[in-house]
Amino acid sequence: MTTTQRTNYGVNEIAQLFPSLMKINDKSLRERVAAVWNEAITTGLGGKGWTFDELRAVKFTLLAGDIDMTFVEHLNSCALQCIAIADVLESSFRCGIPIRRDILIAGALLADVGKPLEFDKDASGKVIQGTFGQQVRHPFTGVALAYKHGIPGEVMHIIATHSHEGDKMERSIESIIFHHADFVDFDIAKFLGKRAAKK
Repeated sequence: MTTTQRTNYGVNEIAQLFPSLMKINDKSLRERVAAVWNEAITTGLGGKGWTFDELRAVKFTLLAGDIDMTFVEHLNSCALQCIAIADVLESSFRCGIPIRRDILIAGALLADVGKPLEFDKDASGKVIQGTFGQQVRHPFTGVALAYKHGIPGEVMHIIATHSHEGDKMERSIESIIFHHADFVDFDIAKFLGKRAAKK
């Protein structure tokens, strides 16, 4: 999708960015996750909205140097890591582990949904953390968007606690899984960014 007109993206369009959306079994939750992303995409970038192509081009993180992973790829990586971790944990814990997969996948896909609001572009077109993003980081805007669209508290908990803002809270099982998947990507990105900077 490359249109610059404000549009409404439904489940099928959002799944083009995030295929794991279709792994959420609860149709209502799947639709609400798509609605949250629709609003983030169409109202982000300082109110101008993002095209799918622009969003696909955003680097995974502004904090790790120039690495070859995008924001969208990072979210897809985290969702797939969460599903794989859940598979391993469910087969490893003999006592049984109560992983709510729909909550886990929805949380993985929405953890960074506030970033399209946090990010802006400078005069040269480079993606930066905008003024609004400096004032209100993405875990907070992500929870606000999720709440507006009726996302369950268990999913909002993942959004709220996935980054350092959640370090003083007790994370749920699903939030623990996502937090570690997120930092697998982030810590490796930092490592690669440092290595690339030395060349």
